[in-house]
Amino acid sequence: MTALSPLMVQGTTSDAGKTVLVAGLCRVLANKGIQVAPFKPQNMALNSAVTEEGGEIGRAQALQADAARVKPHVHMNPILLKPNTDIGAQVIVQGQAIETMDAWGFQDYKKLAMPYVLESFSYLTEHYQCVVVEGAGSPAEINLRENDIANMGFAEAADVPVIIVADIDRGGVFAHLYGTLALLSESEQARVKGFVINRFRGDISLLVPGLEWLEEKTGKPVLGVIPYLHGLNLEAEDAIKSEQQEKGKFVVKVPVVTRISNHTDFDPLRLHPEIDLQFVGKGQSLSGADFIILPGSKSVQADLNYLKSQGWDKDIERHLRFGGKVMGICGGYQMLGEHLSDPLGLEGEPSTINGLGYLPISTELKKQKQLTLVDGELTLQNQITVKVKGYEIHAGVSTHSIASKSPIVINNESLERRDGTVNQDGSIFGTYLHGIFDEPQAFEAILTWAGLKESKAIDMKAIQEEAIERIAASIEESLDLSQLWPSLFEKKSTY
Repeated sequence: MTALSPLMVQGTTSDAGKTVLVAGLCRVLANKGIQVAPFKPQNMALNSAVTEEGGEIGRAQALQADAARVKPHVHMNPILLKPNTDIGAQVIVQGQAIETMDAWGFQDYKKLAMPYVLESFSYLTEHYQCVVVEGAGSPAEINLRENDIANMGFAEAADVPVIIVADIDRGGVFAHLYGTLALLSESEQARVKGFVINRFRGDISLLVPGLEWLEEKTGKPVLGVIPYLHGLNLEAEDAIKSEQQEKGKFVVKVPVVTRISNHTDFDPLRLHPEIDLQFVGKGQSLSGADFIILPGSKSVQADLNYLKSQGWDKDIERHLRFGGKVMGICGGYQMLGEHLSDPLGLEGEPSTINGLGYLPISTELKKQKQLTLVDGELTLQNQITVKVKGYEIHAGVSTHSIASKSPIVINNESLERRDGTVNQDGSIFGTYLHGIFDEPQAFEAILTWAGLKESKAIDMKAIQEEAIERIAASIEESLDLSQLWPSLFEKKSTY
């Protein structure tokens, strides 16, 4: 297997376009017949995915694996931080949670984490022809440079070349690129192979004087300028896409709790032409919804208390009294039950609190997480049985206080297992399955149950695939990739 040089994509800021650029480069290489893998040494996100071997990685790396046409693997994101307070996070190493640390504790732990990062990178370089690496935030964060494993600290340890991307749509792109490079050490500057400018709108000829100035001042080439791609529907790594367009009459409201997790569950709803998806924030009301969905949470007890403090429990009660439907996913499912118990203090002080009391379940948090890919069948009320897929990421174990039939039968296990609960009158449905709306049949069945007439399914896989191909085509057209992999690409002018 002929190896290509690995490449690391770093950014001048968070959300500069690193995730999308890595995904696009992976698809460009995959389209050339190269066995390529994405890699992010350290990720901080509450959106995570489950791998076939039962590990947990950032959803961005799962997306990038799809772009590379390979299966997600724990070595693609060896260190994942899932914040559960403003100063603390659960630390996941090579797919498994080890403990919760505060910011200072993790700063010290990074020295111990680097061997795991290098071990995972070595695994990928042995099994793939090329590895495309994504940095985190900016390499010029002075306060985070000591023992760095996410940006230049990793690049130096693994001897990986770097390109730096900046988002021109934010403004100040030349200052971002020039300043970022200037704040690096000499050896770090030497491994920077060039710059990429992302999300450009307008006539590129107007940008040329700035590009020439940047190249003259830094001695680094501008590898290209990627245009702003309108209507690009890809998962956001952490930021909730909050545009609320009155494009449909069926209003779905999701309360944004403080530690909302896997908000990408709702992307199919956001894209549905008959649905007005609204993420409801602090001080806002859930009133006026046709359908309310409680999302996942990294700190379920704290977020249930927050939900009550916002008066959303009263909104839900009123919504149900007027015949509305309510759904809970993972942590939201647990909130709909009778009790939430944390005897080990995994999310704070050991405690037991009352849930909303709508479903006959009680949940106890356990140290061992359930990390499972799920393939099964869903039957809601008197509907026909439909295919369902998803994944479980939860520490809670829920038990039924009365005999009740779970609506989901999981097929990919030797012993039949069921998931979820529906209340007696069929107005409330809870499940542990993230990604449940990604399967078109299940998506349509749930919306029909919720009251949307003539529901149209959304195929998220097809939408994602189209977006990835658009990104790859734009990258190949806009960037001079011969400066990165000369054996694969011909030299071209980029502006």
